Amino acid sequence: MTDLLDSQAAAGRPPQRTRIQHAGAGPRPGANQYDLGTFNEATIIETIRQAGSISRTEISERTGLTQQSVSRILRTLIERGLLAEGEQLRSEKVGKPRTPVRLRPEAAHAAGVLVDPERLTCVLAELDGTVVERRSEDFDGQVAPEALVEIIGGHVEDMLTASGIDRSTFLGLGVATPGPITNGGDLLELPLSRAWRNVPLRRMLAERLHCGVIVQKDGEAAAIGERWIGQNSRAGDFVYLYFGTGIGSGLVLNGDVYRGTSSNAGEFGQLAAIQIGQLDDLGRPTLVRECNPTTALPEIALELGYSGPARTYAEMCREVGRGVPEAVAAAHRVADVIARGAVGLIDLLDLPMMVVGGPAFEPELREIVLTTLDAAVNSIPTARSARHVAVELSVLEEVAGAIGAASSIFHGSFAPSVRSMTGPRPW
Repeated sequence: MTDLLDSQAAAGRPPQRTRIQHAGAGPRPGANQYDLGTFNEATIIETIRQAGSISRTEISERTGLTQQSVSRILRTLIERGLLAEGEQLRSEKVGKPRTPVRLRPEAAHAAGVLVDPERLTCVLAELDGTVVERRSEDFDGQVAPEALVEIIGGHVEDMLTASGIDRSTFLGLGVATPGPITNGGDLLELPLSRAWRNVPLRRMLAERLHCGVIVQKDGEAAAIGERWIGQNSRAGDFVYLYFGTGIGSGLVLNGDVYRGTSSNAGEFGQLAAIQIGQLDDLGRPTLVRECNPTTALPEIALELGYSGPARTYAEMCREVGRGVPEAVAAAHRVADVIARGAVGLIDLLDLPMMVVGGPAFEPELREIVLTTLDAAVNSIPTARSARHVAVELSVLEEVAGAIGAASSIFHGSFAPSVRSMTGPRPW
């Protein structure tokens, strides 16, 4: 595929940098060599995104770039329409007043789609993650792949038309889906929809919409969205525990999402099964029902003697909120198993933060789950006395997967990343 945003530059769109490899073992601040100009652009955009609004002097201090390099790159980015200048700020110190710069949200747009076996959620977002259009639709997860592509394509086109945005600012489509998937964006053996198995979804959508498309696991997409929209509060390493079609996870390490060799990192249910010793006769992890709360919560409550009218997940969550004993006990059992898996993640990766969210993370469950997770990851791991793990609610709302999918387009276009520059793009 041709370079997505380089081709857009010719059409007057804010162009994507060309990813240039540089020597070194890992991500670093900007460097003052001419051959790293595009990496420096990405570093400056990242610094501005995290800060929200920031002066040239502060950019220079944070990136290690000279003020001359910063001014030259900012001038280029302002001319391209990616940045805007604010009002001058006078300081008590003698010297020129500082003029802060910020990203222009309307400079770039991306569509994001969460494909769930029971519901499709679509958003059109600005560069800062603000949703300008949203569509959702309940449907049968056994719909044919061709029909699925047509539904998604129709919603994306409808959002673009309804928003009235300049089409030259549209960068592409991100798709979040339960795994497993392939590096090429094919759906594999989705556990809850046989109709979507072995479907080349990325290629089909790219042909339908004639734009760049990323297909990724839903937990990964949510982690990218959290990083992109969370600014400074999500600038470090963290794991995103995603409540969707089952419990998944997404990892942000060294400023970039970790996808793994096959783009299937984050299979949380397997880890939870190992942690609680739920294995088959051959020692392989089995499915853990507590890692699919949407079915487990009502089932467990009934097993514990619940006799009320609630039968669906949403109804049982409301019973948890009302303090119905069997529902509350079921929620604690689900949280306890998830917490065991979370301990394995923290022990393995030594992470400072765990973020929890997703479309199935209902408000009635939050206190129980967050409290249980906090207690587990800060009391059980081997290095528990060497660090404190922050357990926080996601800054994204129930459309975390869809917003995250859209943010993946922005992340892939503008975020500085050595690994991304030296490897294939995800579209």
